[in-house]
Amino acid sequence: MQEITLKVKKIHPDAKLPVYAHLGEDAAMDVTSISREIKDKYVEYRTGLSLEVPKGHVCLIFPRSSITNKDLMLKNSVGVLDSGYRGELIFRFQKFGEEIYEVGDRIGQIMILPYPIVKVEEVLELGESKRGEGGWGHTGK
Repeated sequence: MQEITLKVKKIHPDAKLPVYAHLGEDAAMDVTSISREIKDKYVEYRTGLSLEVPKGHVCLIFPRSSITNKDLMLKNSVGVLDSGYRGELIFRFQKFGEEIYEVGDRIGQIMILPYPIVKVEEVLELGESKRGEGGWGHTGK
């Protein structure tokens, strides 16, 4: 397992650092809310944290599995927090019922991953593949 350092700044005194529920087994760290703002169509949770994601890495923002017990859905499916961003880590959920997280709940999780720099090359033709242009369940169930 490769170890890297994620620098985290508490920008609110109630903020809690991200934590692994099961160190060495979990891929993502749980994040706790410090406040909640309820709107007509969404709920926004603040964490009171700013992150310094190491260069060459990205912070991916996911819902926790407990989301299945709530009437919420993470607005951007998977959030991307780039290494240059220094603002607050905020979770925004689509609200479609009454069951939502409370302030102080673990509301989501973050995963820090390395990423490659991709060189884009325009070509006139792409290589052949078994799948070809088939999509949307073309192989059956």
